[in-house]
Amino acid sequence: MSTNVVEIDAAVWEQEVLRAERPVVVDFYSTECPPCEALAPKFEALAELYGNDLKFVKIFRQGNKEIAERLHVTSSPTVLFYVNGDRIGGQFNGAVKRADVQAQLDVLVGPERAKELHNKTLPYDTTCDVLIIGAGPAGLTAGIYTSQAKLDTIVVDRGMAGGNLNITHSVSNFPGFPKPQAGFMLAHYMSEHAKEAGVKFRQAVDITASDLVEKWIRIDDIETIHAKKVIVATGTSPRPIGVEGEMTYRGKGISYCATCDAKYYEGKHVVVIGGGNSAIEESLFIAKFASKITIVHQFDTLQANKQAQEAAFAEPKISFLFKHEPREFTSSNGLTVDGVDVEDLQTKERKHIVCDGAFIFAGMQPNLDLFDARFALDEWGYVKVDEDVRTSIKDVFAAGDVRSKRYRQMTTAVSDGTIAAMALVRELGA
Repeated sequence: MSTNVVEIDAAVWEQEVLRAERPVVVDFYSTECPPCEALAPKFEALAELYGNDLKFVKIFRQGNKEIAERLHVTSSPTVLFYVNGDRIGGQFNGAVKRADVQAQLDVLVGPERAKELHNKTLPYDTTCDVLIIGAGPAGLTAGIYTSQAKLDTIVVDRGMAGGNLNITHSVSNFPGFPKPQAGFMLAHYMSEHAKEAGVKFRQAVDITASDLVEKWIRIDDIETIHAKKVIVATGTSPRPIGVEGEMTYRGKGISYCATCDAKYYEGKHVVVIGGGNSAIEESLFIAKFASKITIVHQFDTLQANKQAQEAAFAEPKISFLFKHEPREFTSSNGLTVDGVDVEDLQTKERKHIVCDGAFIFAGMQPNLDLFDARFALDEWGYVKVDEDVRTSIKDVFAAGDVRSKRYRQMTTAVSDGTIAAMALVRELGA
């Protein structure tokens, strides 16, 4: 641990935090906590930079439960800020990014001092054999293979390892697990396997520049990673539907993740947009919490698998509005969604559905916003690859949901990661 970071416990909280002469930055951490491990080097680096102006302390949340509960700290890591004994600003939880914490530190030291400290930040370069961008099933599998082949491998992700697995409440078709598994646990098993194999991680970082032709990326505007081979495994994210009010109320009553947000709708009415596997399977999960679910679907039949359809039709909380599309998400208070205007595609008649929130499951789109438009893409914007998942850019591979293919499943992502790794291992002669 950096000499600029002090480990404390509840016994000295008042002295070390509330009575401190300087503003204090507090990291509540836990053991066996991947987001805590991801934050630790960033926290220590910021302590080195801002340590003469601010005080940095860490406190073990599991060993100081009483004070954590008193401060409403319910997850790890949680970063808090104190000035003259008063808690100020917001707090950061989970996959905490350096840029977010640093922005709050700049407020504490003031703009002039912040500028001085930023100028002291020294960028540096790192080299490796294999750079994998994206830590979902494809990226982690590739990393396991390349690391076991004794190739120096770095996996970079804007979030935490696991990708969309982290927000998948149940996986029932991954070989070797006869009973459904929580997605976040499968993500944990995979990332631990990758660490054991020797993968080096950069998690919860911002990719601030990249040049895939030259095979480098820059993270957090500090570290530039150069590689001999690159695997792009950035996956997909929910596709917005472009309806009025969607962007305004995104995160304010509009969600794309049932695992993340269904718990907030206990005893409430929600509208679900979509009729494919995700929409129906996630609606069944939402039904564990909500009292009523209205599924709005543009076609006259569902596109989900038969098992999911049967379960949905048998669920008394779920009703269906076929041949309708949303036209506007509305809010009577201007703060959160409390209604959806839908249109009957046959009669063109509009209806207003009063609700407490809406979930949108309208498919996914490839995460390629980090890169310029050098890839050869298919008509849907996914990366074209050959049989060894090589892209149109020399020494750059694409694996998982980001690439052009018929089926996007966890198992096909693992397959892609395997193929990419074996191909580049052969090319590097490892």
